[in-house]
Amino acid sequence: MPDLFDIPFEEDADPGIPAPPQRIERRVYSVAELTAAVRGLLESSFGDIWVEGEISNCRVWNTGHLYFTLKDGTAQIKAVMFRTAVRYLRFKPEDGVHVIARARLGVYEPKGEYQIVCEHLEPRGLGALQLAFEQLKKRLQAEGLFAADRKRSLPALPRKIGVVTSLDGAAIRDILKVLRRRAPNASVLIRPARVQGEGAAEDIARALKAIVRAKGIDVVIVGRGGGSVEDLWAFNEERVARAIAASPVPVISAVGHEADVTISDFVADVRAPTPSAAAEMVVAANDEFCHRIDRLAGRLRASARSSLERRRNAVHLLSSRRGLAAFPARLALRGRHAAELTHHLRGAARTLIAQQARDFRTLKQRLEARDLARRLASIHSRLTAAEGRLTAAARRTQHRSDARFRALAGRLENLSPLAVLGRGYAVCWNGDKTAIIRSAGAVTAGDTVRVTLANGELSCTVADSREGSSGS
Repeated sequence: MPDLFDIPFEEDADPGIPAPPQRIERRVYSVAELTAAVRGLLESSFGDIWVEGEISNCRVWNTGHLYFTLKDGTAQIKAVMFRTAVRYLRFKPEDGVHVIARARLGVYEPKGEYQIVCEHLEPRGLGALQLAFEQLKKRLQAEGLFAADRKRSLPALPRKIGVVTSLDGAAIRDILKVLRRRAPNASVLIRPARVQGEGAAEDIARALKAIVRAKGIDVVIVGRGGGSVEDLWAFNEERVARAIAASPVPVISAVGHEADVTISDFVADVRAPTPSAAAEMVVAANDEFCHRIDRLAGRLRASARSSLERRRNAVHLLSSRRGLAAFPARLALRGRHAAELTHHLRGAARTLIAQQARDFRTLKQRLEARDLARRLASIHSRLTAAEGRLTAAARRTQHRSDARFRALAGRLENLSPLAVLGRGYAVCWNGDKTAIIRSAGAVTAGDTVRVTLANGELSCTVADSREGSSGS
């Protein structure tokens, strides 16, 4: 309220006339205008801000946008994070997580609420990558993907080994070096894949799905050399973990150095501290088999030498007895007899073979004399001559039959009643055409007769009839 002394004093004013009231101009805002003004004021007063608080009422809509409330002990504020920013998060926001948000202050005009639009979130006190690692590990463990009963043992003697890694890294060289040295006969199938950077997880998952479809794959090694947590992060992605779990063959995870641990290590059937160690694990059973075979071969040679020595001693002992003193002579006689029989048998075999050769030549000559090709040529010539004679006879018979047919046709034409009618004669019938009239006495005046001509027929009425010769 203004003080009375602040009112200007006008000496010229008539005290008896009251002063006119002052006009106060007022502006009326619409709700939209007021909200827009508040929004402009907030957005211009506050730029990028950092806000710390606890997430609550967190939910992701089907549009992909993330809506939540950020609160502390005494206040709360609504927040939104659009899907273009959500996809870059390394962890999953959920209720109860204490975060620090980089955002812009704004107003949601349809509801008249002020909110913050988050562009970046990071967990307070725990790195985003570590939080994402723990969240995924907890979820996959609850699904049973880390259970020991689903782990498969490595094949004893793998014939084809699959490798999923980058062709540019040291991991593939280490793996191939170990396999060439310890299992040179093993077949290696390599499916290159990116192992770090944007899109590496999708590439690794596709490579795993492709290599297990190859025919004959017994085991797969997936991994890379050492690096930072960010470099190894592709092996902490959920899609890679599920691709490993879905593999129909055992998978060895060989990511980084011995101190590095990834989600792939928990899901894989076997974890190797390094890619070289993974290659050694694959062929470890092969080395054991080779060593065992070598030991068994040594024992077999020693046993054979011992058995041969015992039998040699037994032969010497038996040959020194009296009853066997003449055995070499009898054996020589038997050998001579066997040689004579062999000689006779060879002679008889040669004689039999010579006789069969002569018989074969005789049969061959007889068969050549009855050469089927020549006989077929002779038969073909005879058939050709017979065909010519048959064709000539058929033509003669046809000509004779045609001449006879024409003669008979001419005679038939001469005897045909139609031919007679064609020369001017006619046939006279009674009225109902049931009888031919041969005499004039057969009809009387007034009767109806029918006359058949060469072309057509006449119906006539008899005016007069006279019997007599045709010439009268």
